[in-house]
Amino acid sequence: MTVTINGQAHQLTTAPDRPLLDVLREDLGLTGTKYGCGEGQCRACTVLLNGKPVTSCLTPVRLADGKSVTTIEGLAPGDRLHRVQQAFLDAEAMQCGYCVPGMILRTVSLLEATPHPTDAQIIDALNGNLCRCCGYVRILDAVRRAAQQEGGRPHAE
Repeated sequence: MTVTINGQAHQLTTAPDRPLLDVLREDLGLTGTKYGCGEGQCRACTVLLNGKPVTSCLTPVRLADGKSVTTIEGLAPGDRLHRVQQAFLDAEAMQCGYCVPGMILRTVSLLEATPHPTDAQIIDALNGNLCRCCGYVRILDAVRRAAQQEGGRPHAE
């Protein structure tokens, strides 16, 4: 299989039904994608597959063949942060941080589709992403902040 991960093509030789999460973490060392529940219920393992959020613990790697996967590591170039990452930092929207990669990637997808979402749209989009620390108020604030930023350009750290 050939999968473009964070802009780089990878030739993968693995069982086609193996979870994408396992390939990312174990084979490619991309540990920013978190294993949470292994059942698609917490969405900590969210990545973007051709720009759409998927739970990588339930996505067989064969479904990524010939497609593009973006993980938290590939969201912004070099030492720069994506506007959503910066907004999460500015809003102090993380405590333990375990849910944050999935929250950020789902937020990126939301803002691509709906640049200026209402609170109801934000809540609906992030509804399945669980935060163990219950930081939902700050997470909502972070998404609002990111929506107010223009153009999606990365910001300096």
